[in-house]
Amino acid sequence: MKTFAIILFALTYVLLIAFQRWRPWIALASAAVFLISGLLPLGELGGAIDWNILLMLSGTMGTVALFIESKMPNRMADLLLRKTPNVMWAAVALSLFAGIVSAFVDNVATVLMIAPVGVAIAKRLDISPVPLLITISVSSNLQGAATLVGDTTSIMLGSYAGMDFLDFLFMHGRPSIFWAVELGAVATVPVIMLIFRRARGGIPETEPTPVEDYFPTWLLGANILLLIGVSFFHNKPAVTNGLICMAVFIVGAIRSIVKSRSLGSVTDAVKGIDYETLLLLTGLFVVIAGITEAGVIRDISGIFVKLGGGNLFALYSLIVWGSVLFSAFIDNIPYVATMLPVVSGIAAAQGYSPYVLYFGLLVGATLGGNLTPIGASANIAAIGILRKEGCEVKTSDFMRIGAPFTLIAVLVGYAFCWLVWAKPV
Repeated sequence: MKTFAIILFALTYVLLIAFQRWRPWIALASAAVFLISGLLPLGELGGAIDWNILLMLSGTMGTVALFIESKMPNRMADLLLRKTPNVMWAAVALSLFAGIVSAFVDNVATVLMIAPVGVAIAKRLDISPVPLLITISVSSNLQGAATLVGDTTSIMLGSYAGMDFLDFLFMHGRPSIFWAVELGAVATVPVIMLIFRRARGGIPETEPTPVEDYFPTWLLGANILLLIGVSFFHNKPAVTNGLICMAVFIVGAIRSIVKSRSLGSVTDAVKGIDYETLLLLTGLFVVIAGITEAGVIRDISGIFVKLGGGNLFALYSLIVWGSVLFSAFIDNIPYVATMLPVVSGIAAAQGYSPYVLYFGLLVGATLGGNLTPIGASANIAAIGILRKEGCEVKTSDFMRIGAPFTLIAVLVGYAFCWLVWAKPV
């Protein structure tokens, strides 16, 4: 049965890479085979699916859709641009702003919000929008790992490792993954300045975008504060964070209906939820539970330990840089979903604290997606916007920005996580 589980898992991965449009259905079909074949007993189906992750993603996506509709992100970007003296600093400001927003909002949604501002600036100054949008997308992808709600991979790690919102800032008396990501972001500023070193033209003044409704902004802030607040409570239900995110969205939806006396904005918000990602994750949860049940995860952990020679630094380096390589070409969601139990198994088998390996995995898998144009959904979204503007983006054009950006950010995160978290908790 183990051989069959390995073949089925490998086939699933190949199909996920080859047919990205059909990823949710491939994952669900594979999950069905795991259940029908008995590799995963039907009675364990409910426990295999992480409902907390699915609820958190659904609620946060809905609230973000209301936030985008309010035009507040555009207003914030406009005000930010008024403080910049030229295009180079505008590129730096937009990139850092995209990163800050992405720490609390989905990466793709962040690109969809801020990329139009970059396109508008490029049109006003008659310059190519390609470098601006690439820097916005890679910055968005970088900072998604900074907080519990910043990216699907962060939510997955938080749920798997039992980490709450504050644990991403400080945990066990040590600075956590947030600071590794932020230091990496600061280290990329010289790269952005170098790319735009000749872009010294001034930014034309325009009127700030009017905000149609401030309530979604307060709602998003309340969502974050509630997640922080509940982190102080222990022994809470596993789905607590998910229920909070869903409750906040429901409040926003009800208020929107009452205010507009129509279902229009709520319908748009519900449509803004990425159901394909939710279905993909549901299928992957079952697949990974199936290969875990078959003992495949234990075997993969053993391979990593053998390659690393049982040395923690070698294992950590292997996980970080291997994750960068894999995530440059495949989606980091199935990769992280697969590797979390592997990392946990390695730590348990060797008697290591798992956090340095968890954080190394997140740094490598999240930042590695910036190496190529297909490595992250945010990059694909930015390229799609550029194509609509009549701009074709070559892989070499993307990597000229993405490669140095990725290597510097990963090196900083790699060093930080090792220096802070290598010692046992």
